[in-house]
Amino acid sequence: MLRRRFGNLDSVGAGKASLAQFDRWRENRIRKLRDKRGYENCVPGVQPDLRFLQHNRNEPSVTWIGHSTFLIQMAGLNIVTDPVWARRMAFQKRLAPPGVELSDMPSVDVVLISHAHYDHLHVSSLRRLRGPKKMIVPAGLRRKLLLKGFLQAQELHWWEDTAFHGVKFTFVPAQHWTRRNPWDMNTSHWGGWVIEIDRGPTIYFAGDSGYFRGFTEIGRRFDIDVALLPIGAYDPEWFMSSQHVSPEEALQAFIDLKAKYFVPMHYGSFKLSDDTPEDALQRLETGRSELGIPKEKLLLLHHGETLRFTSVNSDQVKDGSDS
Repeated sequence: MLRRRFGNLDSVGAGKASLAQFDRWRENRIRKLRDKRGYENCVPGVQPDLRFLQHNRNEPSVTWIGHSTFLIQMAGLNIVTDPVWARRMAFQKRLAPPGVELSDMPSVDVVLISHAHYDHLHVSSLRRLRGPKKMIVPAGLRRKLLLKGFLQAQELHWWEDTAFHGVKFTFVPAQHWTRRNPWDMNTSHWGGWVIEIDRGPTIYFAGDSGYFRGFTEIGRRFDIDVALLPIGAYDPEWFMSSQHVSPEEALQAFIDLKAKYFVPMHYGSFKLSDDTPEDALQRLETGRSELGIPKEKLLLLHHGETLRFTSVNSDQVKDGSDS
């Protein structure tokens, strides 16, 4: 039986390269790997407020674990995005430890998966998370999770939504691709998640994406308070641009989304391409200044740091370490 293959808006191809292009990237990468500058202390870790995270049932908050993994607390639920606590990715060691260790995580109610790439879905991490772990995943991924023994998986197509204990989850488009083995290219979908509660903040988690017109449409449909957007794995841009935004494109996506705050992610945990965390942060700051985006709109989290909403009726957030 032929399996469905998913695609992008406007039939944009991503994740495809000719042999000549791949060889060119590999040669450049070997050269750049010799230079270790740009990785040291770019994303400091802080001591997480474990007491708050374990007992919080009322205050919306966002805690960065690392890469694309966040603990989001809303309406009494503990929600984890793209769970990856792996100490290495392929042959690359993790650049910084997770902001909250698996053993310190509170019981998890919901897991959101953006797509099936290994740096966004680490099965061992998923198994070790405590709690009921209802999984909400892209179309096509439920069967793979069932085969791994995860029975509570609900899959959605783009723009579909589901509600759970007062929290609404909507699966929204992204420009990307996915594969976990040589035979399953694009047999499951990819996208981002919009998380909403009544009289509270709306959070957009982008997953992985190249820059595309979908950001504008997401911003038209939702009033987003905080956008969690990737800024890493963009170099070389001639190879990566269809699947990963550059820091400048992430800033433009933030403008397209009309979000109130921008939390960068997808950098500082794993070396997946030729850019460094230092490169990404420098370009992000330069781009922010050139676009005239107020500095307070850009919220650079440390690993383990928590953003806490001052109240469910306010669009202000504050650094949890100040409380």
